[in-house]
Amino acid sequence: MPPQLRWAEEVLDACRHPMTLRDAPCEARLTRGQLEQFLSSAPLGHEPGDPARNKAPTYHFWMMLRHGPRGAGEPPPLRIAGGVGLRVGTWPTLQLYYGHFGYHVYPPARGHHYAERACRLLLPLARRHSLRPLWITCNPDNLASRRTCERLGGQLVDVVPVPPEDPLFQRGETEKCRYRLDI
Repeated sequence: MPPQLRWAEEVLDACRHPMTLRDAPCEARLTRGQLEQFLSSAPLGHEPGDPARNKAPTYHFWMMLRHGPRGAGEPPPLRIAGGVGLRVGTWPTLQLYYGHFGYHVYPPARGHHYAERACRLLLPLARRHSLRPLWITCNPDNLASRRTCERLGGQLVDVVPVPPEDPLFQRGETEKCRYRLDI
């Protein structure tokens, strides 16, 4: 579902969830103002690219839960499980460090393969943009994301160092696993 202001409280609920506060403190710091700024910069999830900043045009979507996990029998603890984006471009930094897909799942929704499902739903859009092959990157220590890449059929190509001048490095991400997905 494209990001919309009407779901802002559900996103903030996911950020304020005790598991998010404990396991993903950076995500827990999201404010309503930051969320509104994102929504205004990416109307209906369409964020324009910025070639000067090496930033690809991106489609953003929120992973909305309509039902609780299978067998739970209770309402879902969250309405928004996380987010997924598709970056449209082929330049080197995208293929080396950022990848075509970007996703995150809030801690209380983890373990249900939502990121994999969301990426699969975006494959037709990637094909329409002739993104062949697709590149997905993740941090080497993020085992859940690595498993997501592998379940999608991605092949680990290499692990590359992130240059110190890149914003990823500046936020503590020093290496990236690069998965190639032929679609």
